[in-house]
Amino acid sequence: MKYTLIVFCFFIFITGFSQNQDSTVDPKVGLVLSGGGAKGLAHIGVLKVIDSLGIRIDYVAGTSMGAIIGSLYAAGYSGKQIDTIFRDVDFDKIINDNLPRAAKTFYERDNSEKYALTLPFDKFKLKLPSALSRGQNTLSLLSKLTLHVSDVEDFSKLPIPFFCIATNVETGQAVVLDKGSLAQSIVASGAFPSLFQPVIIDDQILIDGGVVNNYPIDELKAKGMDIIIGVDVQDDLATREELRSAPDIILQINNYRTINDMKLKSKKTDIYIKPDITDYTVISFSDGSKIIENGELATKKKIADLNKIVNQQVVKPKKATVIKVIDSIRVNTINISGNEKYSRAYVIGKLKIKPEKKIEYTTFVEGVNNLAATNNFASVVYQLHPTENEGEYDLDVSVLETQTRTFFKVGLHYDDLYKTGVLLNLTRKRLLLNDDVASLDFVLGDNIRYNFEYYIDKGFYWSIGITSRYNQFKKNVPATSLLSDEDLMGINVNKLDVEIDDFTNQFYAQTLLGNDFALTLGAEHKRFKLTTETILTLSNKEETTFDNSDYLSVYGKLKLDTYDNKYFPNEGFLFDGDFHLYLYSSDFNNSFSEFSIGKATMGYAKSFGKFSGNITTQGGFKIGEDTSPYLDFVLGGYGNNFKNNFTSFYGYDYLSIPGNSFVKAALTIDYELFKNHHIIGAANFANVADNIFDSGEWFTTPNYTGYAIGYSVQTFIGPIEAKYTWSPEVKKSIWFFNLGFWF
Repeated sequence: MKYTLIVFCFFIFITGFSQNQDSTVDPKVGLVLSGGGAKGLAHIGVLKVIDSLGIRIDYVAGTSMGAIIGSLYAAGYSGKQIDTIFRDVDFDKIINDNLPRAAKTFYERDNSEKYALTLPFDKFKLKLPSALSRGQNTLSLLSKLTLHVSDVEDFSKLPIPFFCIATNVETGQAVVLDKGSLAQSIVASGAFPSLFQPVIIDDQILIDGGVVNNYPIDELKAKGMDIIIGVDVQDDLATREELRSAPDIILQINNYRTINDMKLKSKKTDIYIKPDITDYTVISFSDGSKIIENGELATKKKIADLNKIVNQQVVKPKKATVIKVIDSIRVNTINISGNEKYSRAYVIGKLKIKPEKKIEYTTFVEGVNNLAATNNFASVVYQLHPTENEGEYDLDVSVLETQTRTFFKVGLHYDDLYKTGVLLNLTRKRLLLNDDVASLDFVLGDNIRYNFEYYIDKGFYWSIGITSRYNQFKKNVPATSLLSDEDLMGINVNKLDVEIDDFTNQFYAQTLLGNDFALTLGAEHKRFKLTTETILTLSNKEETTFDNSDYLSVYGKLKLDTYDNKYFPNEGFLFDGDFHLYLYSSDFNNSFSEFSIGKATMGYAKSFGKFSGNITTQGGFKIGEDTSPYLDFVLGGYGNNFKNNFTSFYGYDYLSIPGNSFVKAALTIDYELFKNHHIIGAANFANVADNIFDSGEWFTTPNYTGYAIGYSVQTFIGPIEAKYTWSPEVKKSIWFFNLGFWF
């Protein structure tokens, strides 16, 4: 009996000790976040509630959008801070990989602003691109957000340990990413097939981890977690009523495996949170606020279970710190890898970053975007490594050169001068040299045109180019545009139906001044022909030729263009100066003497909410005794990319106001009614005549005024516009129509 009592007391002691020990155990809590595109924004609502309860998270695992949001949380951001970040993100810009216009070279801008469609062309076969987006803007955003932990290459050393899942597209196997570049890893985890191109890490071609493991709970448990909080934002299987299209059916097939997986994985989850995302899709980013709210609501339903964790945890979470926004950096060294065909000088020149100089962070991102915008690289991956000195970094840039060198491009256009045109382009990169590109435009339609360009791009150094183009159009113009008062007295004609043929060849060298200005010096040959049949029946001739001469000139250009949009600028500044010295002419009219023509355009655009204003001023002059008027300035009509010295002017028809010098000012007000739809109002004023700078007439009350109001829509083929214009002087209105990019 005595021994029995001793054993019983010992048992009670041991049991009580064990219970006391269990009550003081501090459980490790893991958080797993599934993929789901825009539906994954619900994770932010979950994190906000977790923070408000004071739950300590010991490990974070995620896939796709779950990896993106989870990585930011692991990097030290609070749920509220992540909420603020994502409310400011332009998801259209991220998804479409719409690289800023200012980040592109002048050559790349010209190429990107006239084609509606670009397709790889290899071995005489058209190919589709591997994805809609390269994910460059996504990488830039996430690189900036994780810059404060860029020195951490082992993700278990982050403020909260972290890993994410990607898929090896060659083997179909899941890949755990827990080391290396954090930004690059989460971009790989979210590389949704066909939307974002694959990411190469450690010689593995990686795509969205949701393809094979959209909820990595088993991998998280293996990290020693005692309690798992899981957030599932995957779709349920659709009903027959919801399966209305081919994409719906394809998505349903893809969901079979992930939904079946979740039947097992949800049972392994200690606290399983399933936000209501039935009304949203993977691209419903515009509904982000509501999705985040639904994440909060779903988490609050589990508040009792979550509070049990709070009561069990001994060590409380560290208070979130304010993460300093990086405004500027100093790049000490630049290491380039992966470039074989393109020289280091070419890459550095496109980056526009010089070592050992402090630059704005936005300037750094523009440089990276500029390199990507050349389209010579399938991917541009970079990582900033902090040095011992605060704010100073070493930059590693890894490029993957694109194997496709030939592209077929198409554009469509209609306007009231050139009429209908279909633009066909063939572009070949590395035609003769590693840094060159050759491009041939051919326009089929009412007016046959072509444009050939060959450009050797040397980045910061002098680049060399050759252009050859042919333009022609027919237009009924006022007789006063071409004939003198003396000539008009001999014939009774108010309008002339003229044909203009322009064949121009240029050889030039171009360089950058201060990273912004493009300076061009070159030589030009021009063959200009101007004829009419209007006067023929009066003189019994086949046609009347006003000019049919070859001209030789040298020229210089200086251009700065920071407009964010060529056709609808909201911000930016424009300066475009051109000076031609004509040294020789075959002299069809026996009147040639050496002369010069100079002209310049300045513009400034500024936005005010949905309104934006654009003020432009233009001027031009002629120096010399040459009396031929056929290369002088002629104003009238509406358009872009006019050749020679034609200039648009609202209220007057094309080629209506001639003179060897002019000044013009214009104000355009743009109201964006809703996305990509613009109501345009404009006014322009000008003085145009011969030698107005000698007579002082350029600074007098405008002789010509015009006004316009119109509606414009931005589309993938370019702007579609209708403008009603009028002028008090001519007392009649003119409609101008335009469809597509100008070329």
